[in-house]
Amino acid sequence: MKYSGWPDSGELVVGEVDEITDFGVFVDLEEYEDKRGLCHISEVANGWIKNVRDHVREGQTVVAKVLEVDTSSQQIDLSIKDVNEHQRKEKIQEWKNEQKADKWMSIAFGEDVSDEEYGAVANAVLVEYETLYDGFEQAAIHGAEALEDTDLDEDEVEAIVETARDNVSVPYVNVTGYVDLRCPTGDGVDHIKEALKAAEGDDAQEGETQLEVTYVGAPEYRIKVQAPDYKSAETALEDAAGRAEDSIVTAGGTALFHRERTEDDE
Repeated sequence: MKYSGWPDSGELVVGEVDEITDFGVFVDLEEYEDKRGLCHISEVANGWIKNVRDHVREGQTVVAKVLEVDTSSQQIDLSIKDVNEHQRKEKIQEWKNEQKADKWMSIAFGEDVSDEEYGAVANAVLVEYETLYDGFEQAAIHGAEALEDTDLDEDEVEAIVETARDNVSVPYVNVTGYVDLRCPTGDGVDHIKEALKAAEGDDAQEGETQLEVTYVGAPEYRIKVQAPDYKSAETALEDAAGRAEDSIVTAGGTALFHRERTEDDE
């Protein structure tokens, strides 16, 4: 998505070097529709510059700082030298993330999504999150809950969450479920302990998926899973609950898996 407006003074922008002259560099702004800026030769690099082409080339992607914007003359003054390496890397990553988010919007709402629909959905997300990428990332981690305060309708939320969970890579996600275990036999306590061991599994702490089973209050037990992605976490959670159920049912008991606490935490 490209913005139709103008950048602000002091803003960092990503652009492609379009033309190099003796007096400076013209840069097409990647994030703004039909906007082009000029980086004067004195703002290309520190020190005396003999040849601008020693520092930039046509087609190169650069990060520049907006020095001044004059909308009446359609002029944007830029500085490349005022951007340090850390700022450059951070801005490039942010730009790449937004390109990903733009692609995800097309996946969620179709390649032929209208500008009007795209803008309405994007603006609804941007009310709650700084960037579209942030919105998708939080949707991947927290599901529909991440978008409950937006003005999106149920179908739009579902489309974003489904797309996010299929495409967004996050450092890790946490999912939690609860299982109620009951066993009326005389040695029911022992059978419940065995069911909890079954839930933990032999490989609960192996690899990138971490699983923990804790006591909440009879007959309720919490299963918490940390994994590198939502699908892995959900699979591990459901598998753990399934192992506990198989174990307790075999012993003559019952199991009920649910996602919310039945009582408030003490």
